[in-house]
Amino acid sequence: MSSDVTVVLAHGAWADGSSWSRVITGLWAAGVRAAAASLPLTTLQDDVAALDRTLERVGGPVVLAAHAYAGGVIGSTRAANVTALVYIAALAPDEGETVADVFYRTTPHPDAPTLEPDAHGLLWLPAEAFPAAFAQNASAEDRALLEAVQRPISPECITAAVGRPLWKDRPSWYLLAEDDRMIPAETQRFMAERMGATVRKHGGDHMPLVTAPSVVTDLLLEAVDTAARGL
Repeated sequence: MSSDVTVVLAHGAWADGSSWSRVITGLWAAGVRAAAASLPLTTLQDDVAALDRTLERVGGPVVLAAHAYAGGVIGSTRAANVTALVYIAALAPDEGETVADVFYRTTPHPDAPTLEPDAHGLLWLPAEAFPAAFAQNASAEDRALLEAVQRPISPECITAAVGRPLWKDRPSWYLLAEDDRMIPAETQRFMAERMGATVRKHGGDHMPLVTAPSVVTDLLLEAVDTAARGL
């Protein structure tokens, strides 16, 4: 597969662009360019601005993908070159909602961590959460890497109400992680159905981009193919 469409990848909370590494190489092997946007995780506005700079730098048609928190970010861009959206176990607030509204919509999984700001007002993921809830299907080595590179998120990212989300104006896909202990499958199903997204299911954890990268890559290639045929 060779395409003029570029896939831009937005990482979630407690992560960075390296979380997409296996997906990026999978796309490369299929002849599709990818770029990982680096989000500061300081405010929702800051994150959207950082994403927009990446979209401007890439130019040309884009399939825009998000994991987890970043679903609120990709839904808030107004970049004209975005042709489709792909949500990987991601949060999708509607107009007037916050990321926290959908994240806390249902009862948390019993193994989900309790999140409290540190002395600087930032949210870190506790070490025990990586094997218990964040990436329980990952290898010990992968979990060690995820913990080592984690980046904290400011509560300001998840408490700002969003405007009209882009998923109301672009085709969207959703990968529902059925054993997600961070964002319950029930919440993911609600959001995907509300979006009218094309839904694919995977019986894995919150980090399929690490633990099931081929599943994520295949979904992205599906979106790229659809976008390319529509250009």
